[in-house]
Amino acid sequence: MSNQHLAHHRAKWKSHIGFLFAAVGSAIGLGNIWRFPYLCYKNGGGAFLIPYFVALFVVGISLMILEIGIGHKMRGSAPASFASISRKWEWLGWWQVIFIMFGIMCYYSVIIGWCINYFVYSFNLSWGQDTGNFFFNDFLQASSVLASKNPFELGTIVMPIFLSLAVVWFLCWLVVFKGVQKGLERANKIFMPILFILMAIVVFWSVRLPGAGEGISIYLTPDFERLKSPRVWLDAFGQIFFSLSLGFGIMTAYASYLPPKSQITRDSFIIGLVNCIFSVFAGFGVFAVLGYMAHTTGQPFSEIVAESIGLAFIVYPKVISMMPHFGNLFGVLFFGALVIAGLSSAVSIVEAFTSAGIDKFHHKRGSLVSTLCVTGFLGSIIFCMQGSFLWIDIVDHFIMQYGLIIAGFFECILIGWVYGAEKLRMHINKHSVAKTYRIWDFFICWVIPLFLGLSIVQGLITELKAPYGGYSWLAIVLIGRDWLLYTLFAGIIVAGHEWRSDPRERMLE
Repeated sequence: MSNQHLAHHRAKWKSHIGFLFAAVGSAIGLGNIWRFPYLCYKNGGGAFLIPYFVALFVVGISLMILEIGIGHKMRGSAPASFASISRKWEWLGWWQVIFIMFGIMCYYSVIIGWCINYFVYSFNLSWGQDTGNFFFNDFLQASSVLASKNPFELGTIVMPIFLSLAVVWFLCWLVVFKGVQKGLERANKIFMPILFILMAIVVFWSVRLPGAGEGISIYLTPDFERLKSPRVWLDAFGQIFFSLSLGFGIMTAYASYLPPKSQITRDSFIIGLVNCIFSVFAGFGVFAVLGYMAHTTGQPFSEIVAESIGLAFIVYPKVISMMPHFGNLFGVLFFGALVIAGLSSAVSIVEAFTSAGIDKFHHKRGSLVSTLCVTGFLGSIIFCMQGSFLWIDIVDHFIMQYGLIIAGFFECILIGWVYGAEKLRMHINKHSVAKTYRIWDFFICWVIPLFLGLSIVQGLITELKAPYGGYSWLAIVLIGRDWLLYTLFAGIIVAGHEWRSDPRERMLE
């Protein structure tokens, strides 16, 4: 089969709304529900929305335009797109898809598995009254490991988590195996409306609880003095970067399935805005529930609020148990929403790697996805052991704080300076009705690399003062740093293999 024939038969989205649902599904994940509200609370309440939306338009949408634009232009995954610019930069694309597949996905799939477990527990409120003890001792079985702070004490596999992990990987395999139209597009057309409906029910139910108004007031009351702190702005820019799945190689792969005539600029705005509006909306539900808990227990709000895992698996179950009516139904809705938000992001990670493998080696989708999901499942097992909670903490910190930011920094250098931001902007404007203006070139070439560079430097300075999280330097090096290095070496090795066909042949003029 000729290369032109292969390029001509590249998978395509069946509809434009299918692409938007899939892209929004990739962007909206667990962090929108449990990380953004806490950041808003910590960084000045309603005042945090100012740097947050500045970051959205300067960094988020600018990088979204870049990733969708380059995928659309090169008609390929991140490795194929970067190789089309220069074979010397192909490693960057492979590093992106490898460390999200065999880094982020390995532990993210386990956390989705936790959500499935808690979805089941919600039916009879199995966590009891002491939700913290249940989560760490009964569910994770990690009390002794957490006390020692030694991640090398892995212990044994926790079977309920292992079984839910298998379900997560099976569902990811099923969706990606079926391809772009029958798998990703169809699944996200189901996932996204259900997610929006579930969160709407959770939020409108929450805001009617006693004390909800106080919680929402704390969530939104602005403290403009906090905006003087550089940390607040860095948190806002960082949340936008992570929340939109930027630097993952996902949007580049998704954009390669678009038709030549596409709305790249407009779609980037839609994806970014829907993601951020969802985060703000979910925050109403989170803080309404926290307000109800403070009202019911009489505890100060500052003692109740928690971030990420603590919020979802300790605070929320406690509130659900305290509800006078239908608390188990509320739990089913909340954890059901978390499962769907997690799965919609997880399938996009598997697809990003699958797209890259098909592009370079012309593997059949079915065999590649099957091999990938079995390998990913086996790699994830280390995160469903008794001591794996500490591993999740370390690996997540290093991949998010360094892997994604470094990859995003080099992505801007490649497109802004090697390929040329103006050149890509001209392609985007040629194929879109809504135009991208010269200011975008400035953001890509200067503003975003400066922000990402400062984030890396600040992180390293903090890291060198004291090891992250109070862990030993040995754990930091072997689990955190080396995970990034091994995936980087793997990316360089894969990039060294020859292409079955020249990736530049599929480029749009």
